[in-house]
Amino acid sequence: MPPSTIAIDGPAASGKSTIGKRLADELNYLFFDTGVMYRAVTWLALDGGVDVRDEETVTRLARETPIDVAPASQSDGRACDVIVAGRDITWETRRPEVDANVSVVSAYAGVRHEMSQQQRRIGQRGRVVMVGRDIGTVVLPEADLKIYLDASAEERARRRFDEIRARGGEADYDEILSKVRERDRIDSTRAVAPLRPADDAVILDSDRLNADEVFARVKELCNG
Repeated sequence: MPPSTIAIDGPAASGKSTIGKRLADELNYLFFDTGVMYRAVTWLALDGGVDVRDEETVTRLARETPIDVAPASQSDGRACDVIVAGRDITWETRRPEVDANVSVVSAYAGVRHEMSQQQRRIGQRGRVVMVGRDIGTVVLPEADLKIYLDASAEERARRRFDEIRARGGEADYDEILSKVRERDRIDSTRAVAPLRPADDAVILDSDRLNADEVFARVKELCNG
């Protein structure tokens, strides 16, 4: 039997969402990228005219708004459904204005606390692959399997650069690298739930591995 609760943590652009989604599909588990919850709160604040720098109001919004995540109900490219008060806001959470503000919202201690409670509620249902930055350390410290997927900032920036160019977009490698390093700095130095591997996590460095090789290693871990 594969583990029922699988936590995959790691820095931005380490490939954890790609690997996590693939693993969840293979196991027929819920894929839950916990970042969607912070995106949901960010969108709710922006949609309601709340200043995202108003920590107290944003935290209250996070506390008072039940957010649920469910398996994808539509084949439109989504990895899961993000639902607030019965409303599907999956694609609203991917808007550019959310991209620009989510790191501010996700750094708030109160928001992280409230989202951790909601993430834990979903994770404890089992049959889930949870992906984030503090799953193994804070949200589901009792997860059956914990993986920390790592890669150098340079490698992660290169992957993101290649991904944007493959879609026909314009990309500046140095600019992407700068953003990756800044996101790492924010994530690893925040006062609450800083990015770090759980003590009992298996650390996978993917610098010299392609996605198929990483997935093969993760499957080995699931099979014990």
